[in-house]
Amino acid sequence: MNYTHLLAADMDYTLLMPGKPVSDANIEAIKRLDEAGVAFTLATGRTSYLTGKYARALGIKVPIITSNGGALYDYALHKDIYSNDMDTETLVRLKVLFDSYPGTDITGYSTDGIYCVQDSSRRDFINNYNSDEPDIDKAPVHDLADFLEGNSLPAFNKFLLVSPSPALLHEICLIPELEVVSSAKDFYDVMRAGSTKGSALMRLAETLGIPTENTFAIGDSENDISMIEAAGCGIAMSNSSYDVIEAADATTGSCEEDGFAQAVEEIVLPRVKGEA
Repeated sequence: MNYTHLLAADMDYTLLMPGKPVSDANIEAIKRLDEAGVAFTLATGRTSYLTGKYARALGIKVPIITSNGGALYDYALHKDIYSNDMDTETLVRLKVLFDSYPGTDITGYSTDGIYCVQDSSRRDFINNYNSDEPDIDKAPVHDLADFLEGNSLPAFNKFLLVSPSPALLHEICLIPELEVVSSAKDFYDVMRAGSTKGSALMRLAETLGIPTENTFAIGDSENDISMIEAAGCGIAMSNSSYDVIEAADATTGSCEEDGFAQAVEEIVLPRVKGEA
């Protein structure tokens, strides 16, 4: 299908409440988008290995934005479209820092799987995701110890740090080759510089041949600001932080109020049809 417009949506607290399914109202809104020639995709901090069930359930036909803009993955083709992997020198610098702050809860995202420290708080989340997935679609989980012990350097497009020490976070923020952004309370995403949801949205729009003015983005958190600002029309959930609402062109209801569906009906579709 030749799409004329593109809408990218954050997942948690935007399209769905964490741990909950996508509401019927939001699913119906996504169907309405497709009927109107609007390509719909996810823009998430999650790795592609933790979004497949949603892509399938929602019938997403275009690549999705994963790793907070660090990668694009096409579920229709089961293919990595793009991964902005960190260079070896930067990985070595990060390894030294991680070694200097033992006990940090670290998860690494790669195109070949998810790498967790032994006591990672994310293991339960991953195991829960995998519990009802067929073996072929389960997220592969590896031990991050090989990286931390210096035995290998996998190609990482993102590290997720949970409740890192302020000192470690400060030192990572001083590395110019890295992009650091908060994706939730006490969650910090570390990517290669230039990896943002906004840059990935523009890359996807170019791939689909959709002009910037025909793009929409909707989200609620700090890591959504880049795509809300980059899109032709950026939309903030009413449960967003002040900075997100300030960056947006429009505001919709909260996630619990099916604000995504409201935005589709009251903002996106009227603009697509030239009624707004």
